[in-house]
Amino acid sequence: MVIAIDGPAGAGKSTVARAVAERLGYRYLDTGAMYRAVALAVAERGGEPAAVAEAARIELGERVLLDGRDVTDAIRAPAISEASSEVSSDIGVRMALVRKQRELLRDGDWVAEGRDIGTVVCPQAEVKVFLTASPEVRAERRAEELGADYETVLAEQIRRDRRDERRQHSPLLPANDAVPVDTSALDLEAAVEQILTLVVEAREIGV
Repeated sequence: MVIAIDGPAGAGKSTVARAVAERLGYRYLDTGAMYRAVALAVAERGGEPAAVAEAARIELGERVLLDGRDVTDAIRAPAISEASSEVSSDIGVRMALVRKQRELLRDGDWVAEGRDIGTVVCPQAEVKVFLTASPEVRAERRAEELGADYETVLAEQIRRDRRDERRQHSPLLPANDAVPVDTSALDLEAAVEQILTLVVEAREIGV
């Protein structure tokens, strides 16, 4: 089974997806980390982003490895977060990483999170969730996580959301059959329980 969790930055995708995967004993795929790793590689080495994405060896787990180097913390820097949104608009980058993601999801049980899992990467996912929250709540969470200024984070987030929603390839949109889950007023346990309920329902109807 594949559980696809999509949504904008700051909605809580990574935290929720990890928790759901742990509860179910599924593997966890953070596709956003892959785009961040490519953005970091481009920033450090230069080159065409698509070629960098094709050649990069990205390993995901408790730590994120780029060509054998631990970049878990480096890819979370604000500049790389911004760059990853730009890199992800490159169709060559998206094609290269979507191929890698589909290869991973082909076998086994997964909780995959990103921005186009349910629409592009794995449209046949048995459970699809579009996780969101109000812009203000998302900015507050992100600012606290980064120790950054709230107003600055909010402005950057608005720019990123606009770019992600308007990009030509794989725009940030919920799949037609995705279930919306607004985490603005939900704690982690409540969000996880909503998704686990969807999993139970999917199993019962034999999706």
